[in-house]
Amino acid sequence: MSFLWAIIAGLIIGLLAKLALPGRQPIPLWLTVLLGIVGALAGNTLASVFGVRDTGGIDWIRHIFQIGVAALLIALVTPLWARRHA
Repeated sequence: MSFLWAIIAGLIIGLLAKLALPGRQPIPLWLTVLLGIVGALAGNTLASVFGVRDTGGIDWIRHIFQIGVAALLIALVTPLWARRHA
C-alpha cells in the first residue's frame, strides 16, 4: 500500500512542481511522477535536517521542501530530456 501512496504523492508533488516553474516542461507524466517521488523523499530528508518534519497540524514547511526539490529536479531534467528527444 505504501508503494501506491508513493505514486500518488509523487504525482501530486510533481504536478505542483511543474506548476511552480515558468513555461512548459515537455517531460512525460511518468518522469514527472518519478521526480515527484524523489523530490518527496529528498524534501522529507531536508525537513528532518532542519527539524521541521513533524510539526503540529499540517506540515507546510515539509511540503514546500518537497515541492521545491521536485521543481529543482524538473528544471534540471527538462533540458536534458528535450535535447535527447529533439
